[in-house]
Amino acid sequence: MAQPTGVFVTFSSKGLREDLENVIYDISPTDTPFMSMGGRTDAIAVNHEWQTDALASAANNFHEEGSTLTAAEPAATTRVGNICQISLKTTLVSGTLDAVSKAGRQEELAYQMSKRSKELKRDMERALVGVNVAKTAMSADSTVRKLGSLQTWVNTNISKASDGANGAGAGAATRTDGTQRTFTEALLKAAILSAYDEGADIQYLMMAPAQKQTFSSFVGVGGSSGVSNFNDVADQRIIGGMDVYVSDFGEMAVVPNRLQRSRDVWLLDPEYYGVAYLRPFFQREVASTSDGEQRAIIAEYTLVCKNEKALGAVYDLS
Repeated sequence: MAQPTGVFVTFSSKGLREDLENVIYDISPTDTPFMSMGGRTDAIAVNHEWQTDALASAANNFHEEGSTLTAAEPAATTRVGNICQISLKTTLVSGTLDAVSKAGRQEELAYQMSKRSKELKRDMERALVGVNVAKTAMSADSTVRKLGSLQTWVNTNISKASDGANGAGAGAATRTDGTQRTFTEALLKAAILSAYDEGADIQYLMMAPAQKQTFSSFVGVGGSSGVSNFNDVADQRIIGGMDVYVSDFGEMAVVPNRLQRSRDVWLLDPEYYGVAYLRPFFQREVASTSDGEQRAIIAEYTLVCKNEKALGAVYDLS
């Protein structure tokens, strides 16, 4: 149908009000499962330390009557530690921007600080499990202190490529990544067995989303354990994933983590790791010479791996 002559349309009109929803849609993930599952403690120095110990290996123990008692010198504990690093986010908002009317938020500074706090948590999760970084202690005024990530601690209960190599342990050196391999149930079971033999009680398997999909294809021994993909006739759903792995040594919850490296799968007992805070999250007003308000949110913290033999990993996955 043709448009009649002389009709006044929106294109020519002036003064039309905008149609802008009073909502801001943001689906950026904010979950930090490694930090959320682990414990929290306080640090009182930039080098936060703790001790580990172990019982002697089981041995044949039989003696004749009246045998001479000889004192055996006990082994000393092992003293280990990690370095606190500073992570921060800042924002600067002009006075005018905070004054004008806005859609989706009332105060721009409050909105931006809310975003920065979520971003800081994600950065911290990445520092703990998303990078392969050794601890860096203070050696000069300008030294940037760094914590040793989980890759630099877990080196006993592991499965790795033949050309992969562990660092010195205790956060002191990065591990050498090896040739990447397909994630299989056999690799996972080898790490679980090692952990059990060392006395670990693994509660969680944490992995990147791509590895979680690979994990969901495991069928277990004879197809009777591990993961099953089946059709739920009652509500017509096809179940293609698994959230619990039933191993020979107990059940383990399976947790995806978007912020960890895809080449690592972690075997975790939250009782034996955590985050120590020298300075927990806090906001600081920053002096500004501009017509605006500047704020920072800061945390000073480190990874505490209470006993690396309580954890495990499958490394070098494709």
